[in-house]
Amino acid sequence: YGRIPQTKYICMMVFFFLFLSLPEDDVDLEALVNDMNSSFESLYTSCCVQTESTPLLHNGQPHRSTTYQTQAQPTSPHQRLRRSQPMHILAVRRLQEEEQQYRTSSLPAIPNPFPELCSPASSPTLSSGSLPQCQPSGKYIIKIFSEDGMGKVVEIPADMTARDLCQFLVYKNHCVDDNSWALVEHHPALGLERCLEDHELVVQVQASMTSESKFLFRKNYAKYEFFKNPLSFFPEQMVAWCQETNGTIPPSQLLQNFLNSSSCPEIQGYLYVKEMSRKSWKKLYVFLRRSGLYFSTKGTSKEPRHLQLLADLEDSNVFTVITGRKLHNAPTDFEFCIKPNKVRNEVKELRMLCAEDEQSRACWMTAFRLFKYGILLYQNYKIPQQRKTLLSHFSAPVRSVSENSLVAMDFSGRIGRVIDNPVEAQSAAMEEGHAWRKRSQRMNILGSPSPLHPSSLSGVIHRTQLWFHGRISREESHKMIHQQGRVDGMFLLRDSQSNPKAFVLTMCHHQKIKHFQILPCEEDGQMFLSLDDTATKFTDLIQLVEFYMLNRGVLPCKLKHPCTTVAL
Repeated sequence: YGRIPQTKYICMMVFFFLFLSLPEDDVDLEALVNDMNSSFESLYTSCCVQTESTPLLHNGQPHRSTTYQTQAQPTSPHQRLRRSQPMHILAVRRLQEEEQQYRTSSLPAIPNPFPELCSPASSPTLSSGSLPQCQPSGKYIIKIFSEDGMGKVVEIPADMTARDLCQFLVYKNHCVDDNSWALVEHHPALGLERCLEDHELVVQVQASMTSESKFLFRKNYAKYEFFKNPLSFFPEQMVAWCQETNGTIPPSQLLQNFLNSSSCPEIQGYLYVKEMSRKSWKKLYVFLRRSGLYFSTKGTSKEPRHLQLLADLEDSNVFTVITGRKLHNAPTDFEFCIKPNKVRNEVKELRMLCAEDEQSRACWMTAFRLFKYGILLYQNYKIPQQRKTLLSHFSAPVRSVSENSLVAMDFSGRIGRVIDNPVEAQSAAMEEGHAWRKRSQRMNILGSPSPLHPSSLSGVIHRTQLWFHGRISREESHKMIHQQGRVDGMFLLRDSQSNPKAFVLTMCHHQKIKHFQILPCEEDGQMFLSLDDTATKFTDLIQLVEFYMLNRGVLPCKLKHPCTTVAL
């Protein structure tokens, strides 16, 4: 028999026996056999004939190495049956595999949500290019330096602001959180530095810095001082509309006009401007507006045809020049700079400016910040106050039962009694304090039995305070107070360079730094310290500082902000 008749015969016999098993007798046998023949011939043709002539597809391209050729017909019928049947089944499986591979490669790649359940070799979802690339973790390395030059490396997220980083450093270094810490952008090669705004992203600022630039962690009391005392930062002669109204605008209205985007305040005055690519300085009449910094080419004229742009506020930041007047040959010591954000280390692109006094420089730099950031500065200023208000409900310490049961006692008589009168209790506490001081004085005369006795510590205990800076020069004290903000009441204490037994109180008042010498004096064999020529005497520096923080005395104002440094 031939191959096709033999196959037809076998199938006809199978359908015949199936037909005999049917319960119904009205089935058309001839139609059933014809349908069976046509379906079998179509299946045989697609599986055998087309396989011999058409190459298989691999990823949409002809795969010539996998084509199947029909072999020569075997001589034995047993061999014909054994070789013909598996050949069709293998061809069908091969077509299904190639079709599945082609369909998988043509569809878009879908990442496998459970890669650990599949092997990369057998799973099409883990093929190359199907999985997304690993995204960065969002952590960045930032190095922070303290005043003593020591650095600390911290890892921060990409969305961390300058305020959040300062709060993190305050927590890690156990500092006093008085909302006066700041992050400073320092450029030693350019001699510039500025205090970052609380809302600025640290990572973005670091991207515009050079390898030599660094971040400093220090105090800055003057960051929002202009909100508390605006008249000291904005003199009437420098604000244009204050002159038009004869200075009758209240301080609240002054700040409101600066923060309001619809109003157009203007800062005006003379500035020394360094010409581009030159060492010479030229005195110009300058106007600071929301659109930028302009100067007049004809005296003090404000006509648009006489105004030229000096610097843009949107893409620039204002910096303080810390290198002094010698490097740039500045006419005064009150120099500042406007640096574009795109400029990294090009001194020629910087706009160097110089004011006539410290108050004028503070006015120009503060107005620059207000015009650039506007209401954001006020929101940054209000955040610590709002947080303090929220915590005020929980700030009261919870007293224990034993503490509530404590009362003032009087043991002067034979039997102790409870002092019910609060005025009498307060006077008893003061008498006890005076008695303790007399005992310490007596022990000082007789000799202290132990180096840890309070009388022996009174001469050195002040060195543990944050406001005491030891043997620093006058210039270094000026630099520290200037860096941390020239606000009223900022102070520090240091050893006197002229008198080894004396101390010096350095403080700031009305943008000026003043020095007061603290001299030792002796009375009844006891050594005291006095700042007002023995009119008020103190046993140690801690008592002196605490007194003048509560009382003005001979000082121009009370001591308020200690100039401190922290080691990271």
